[in-house]
Amino acid sequence: LAAWCFSQVKGAIDEDVAEADIISTVEFNYSGELLATGDKGGRVVIFQHEQESKNRPHLRGEYNVYSTFQSHEPEFDYLKSLEIEEKINKIRWLPQQNAAHFLLSTNDKTIKLWKISERDKRAEGYNLKDEDGRLRDPFRITSLRVPVLMPMDLMVEASPRRIFANAHTYHINSISVNSDHETYLSADDLRINLWHLEITDRSFNIVDIKPANMEELTEVITAAECHPHQCNVFVYSSSKGTIRLCDMRAAALCDRHSKFFEEPEDPSSRSFFSEIISSISDVKFSHSGRYMMTRDYLSVKVWDLNMENRPVETYQVHEYLRSKLCSLYENDCIFDKFECCWNGSDSAIMTGSYNNFFRMFDRNTRRDITLEASRESSKPRATLKPRKVSTGGKRKKDEISVDSLDFNKKILHTAWHPKENVIAVAATNNLYIFQDKIN
Repeated sequence: LAAWCFSQVKGAIDEDVAEADIISTVEFNYSGELLATGDKGGRVVIFQHEQESKNRPHLRGEYNVYSTFQSHEPEFDYLKSLEIEEKINKIRWLPQQNAAHFLLSTNDKTIKLWKISERDKRAEGYNLKDEDGRLRDPFRITSLRVPVLMPMDLMVEASPRRIFANAHTYHINSISVNSDHETYLSADDLRINLWHLEITDRSFNIVDIKPANMEELTEVITAAECHPHQCNVFVYSSSKGTIRLCDMRAAALCDRHSKFFEEPEDPSSRSFFSEIISSISDVKFSHSGRYMMTRDYLSVKVWDLNMENRPVETYQVHEYLRSKLCSLYENDCIFDKFECCWNGSDSAIMTGSYNNFFRMFDRNTRRDITLEASRESSKPRATLKPRKVSTGGKRKKDEISVDSLDFNKKILHTAWHPKENVIAVAATNNLYIFQDKIN
C-alpha cells in the first residue's frame, strides 16, 4: 500500500451540518475524469479532473466543480400517506459514447437518466427574431440572413432525458448498468427489475422474493450488481449474509439461483447480534469479473465465483467493535450500511469505518492500513499517518482508545479511480480526495 497524501477537500465546515448536505453516494465515471456525489438534499455535484499544471507536477490535477443540479425533489405519496425523500441513494455512470456524459441517479422510488453536456457556441442572426429574442415585424424583414455560430462562455447543462418511475413498492437500494450498455437493473427490499434505457413505462421483474404471507418474511435484498462482462449474469445479497448469482438465460424469473454463496457460521462465536452483523450491506464484482467482494458489519470478504462454500479472503475491518455491539445496537449504529470498492487492478480494496477512519487492504501482501479523513491533517501533500486503535488497558503514544471513537463520524461511501491511485472518501458533508504520494 502506497503512502497516501491529501489532495483536497470539498464541502462545508463541519461545525453545524445541515441534514441536506450529508453526502449519500460517491461514484467515478469510467475514465475517472469525472466524480459525482449525491446528497440527502437530492443534489448531484459533479467534479472534473483538471489537467496538472506545469508549476505543480506532483499533484495529478485537482477535481473542481463542473456541474451542480437538483436531481430529485421531495414528494408525497397520497395513496399511502408517505413522504418520499429526495435523498440520492445511488449514482451510476453510463460509458461515454459521444461528447455528452450520461448518469443514472435514484432516490427511494424514482430513477432518472441525466445528460450532462457542454455548450460554448450560440446561434446569432435569426430572420424572425431580434438578438434579445423578441419577434420582428414581418413587414420589416427585407433580406434573408444566414444564422452563424458565435463563441460564448462555456455552459454545462444537466437535462433529464428519461424518468423511470412507479416500478418499486419498496425503497430502491441499488442500480447497476449492464455490460450490454442497453439495460440496467434496480433492486428494492424484495424485488429486482430489469429496465431498457430507452423504455420508461415498463420493466421486467426478474427477482421476486416477496412471500404470499408477509409474516413469513425472513430476509430482504440488500444490494445487487450486474457482472462487468457477462450481460446475462447478476448477483444480489441478502440480510441473511448470503449471495445469490443468477443467470437470465436460465429463466425469465430468476427465482432459482445458479450459485449460492454462504459461509457456514462458527457456532462458538454466535451471539444475539449474529444475524444483524452478518447482513451484507454491499456487493461489488472485481473489474476482471473473476471475484466479488461483500461487506458485512465487521468484515470484508472476497469470493471466487467458482467457489461457493467459503470466501477466499476475509479482512477484519474493525474487529475491536465486537465487544461494543450492545451499545452500537442501542444507538442504531449496528444498522449502518458501509460500502466497499476495488482499485483499478483489483489488487487492493477499501471500505469505511467509524471516527472518519477508512481501511485499505492489499490482496497480494495481505497488509492493511487504517487512515483518517480529517481537516486537521488536510494540508496539501501532507502524508496521511496510519492510525491504530488500542483495545487493551495500556495505550501506545499514537494509538486511539476504542472507547474514544466517535460513532457519529462514519465513512459509509468511498470510490476508487478506475485507472489511478486516487480515492474519494465521503465523511458526512465533506468529500476528501487523496492520492498516493509520488516522491
